[in-house]
Amino acid sequence: MYRHIQDFLNDWKSEEANTLKIFTEITHDTKSKEINVNVRTIEKLAWHITHSITEMAAAAGILETDQLAETPMPETMAGITELYQKYCGVFAQALRSKWTDSALEDGIPMYGETWKKGRFLQIIIAHQTHHRSQMTVVMRMVGLPVPGIFGPSKEEWEFMGLPAME
Repeated sequence: MYRHIQDFLNDWKSEEANTLKIFTEITHDTKSKEINVNVRTIEKLAWHITHSITEMAAAAGILETDQLAETPMPETMAGITELYQKYCGVFAQALRSKWTDSALEDGIPMYGETWKKGRFLQIIIAHQTHHRSQMTVVMRMVGLPVPGIFGPSKEEWEFMGLPAME
């Protein structure tokens, strides 16, 4: 659970960069490739990550409304990426102006439960990380290289001339 807004914002910026590493590897030919009827396509996962920023922030009272609720998924990854970057910034700015460190212990209603605000911040990052991980599995299935996020990927080990860890 976060106890300082700035600690969250530092992590949020880092996680945004990690997500952008994934988004930039997705090609037009692979973005909508379905690998299984029970698995979202890469573009649907990217859009879910993007839209969840405004949906969750509105539910938590950080944004006045879910600003992407009526927005259709863009047809290109560039369009999704642009909205992702925009709303990462919108969310961060709204958070800075509305919440304080001393309020992070306060409870807010979220999805039928009460979460502490500091816990909400932890969950919004974990939610993004969870779906970003799903994206890397789909990327492997459709033949895309996977960038390293918290350490080198298989491709990056190979580029360094080292065997990938088992």
